[in-house]
Amino acid sequence: MTEEKSYYMTVEGKEKLEEELHTLKTVKRKEVVDRIKVARDFGDLSENSEYDSAKEEQAFVESRIAQVEKMIRNAVIIESNQDENTVGLGKKVTFIELPDGEEETYIIVGSAEADPFEGKISNDSPIAKSLIGKEKDAEVMVPTPGGDIKVRIVNVE
Repeated sequence: MTEEKSYYMTVEGKEKLEEELHTLKTVKRKEVVDRIKVARDFGDLSENSEYDSAKEEQAFVESRIAQVEKMIRNAVIIESNQDENTVGLGKKVTFIELPDGEEETYIIVGSAEADPFEGKISNDSPIAKSLIGKEKDAEVMVPTPGGDIKVRIVNVE
């Protein structure tokens, strides 16, 4: 048996996944079953696009349930026990692009709860990989699709 992947996340991230799992199992599953029942009443299933659509949604919901269960089962809670000035999992890091870029702030989280629109980046991302282990005031080269950029870490929380 192969070893399953660990999913690094905060306590809040795990709670969010547990809420999603509960909703998927208690609400979404029931909604899809109801849609399938209604679609069956439309007649011949071989030509019933509503039925096909509901079955596809059911497959998606069941797949997502399995995925979320696996993530929760293999969750590794991030505990910030590092030096307060060192970038690591669970830390909020602010940096500026040199020589005169604007300030950017991200929280480094596990891939399971990464959401760039909320300012949460995965520890597997090129930015996070470059910053993890570095300290406040360090200048770091970060690989990007457009070429490497140099940044200076201005704050770690």
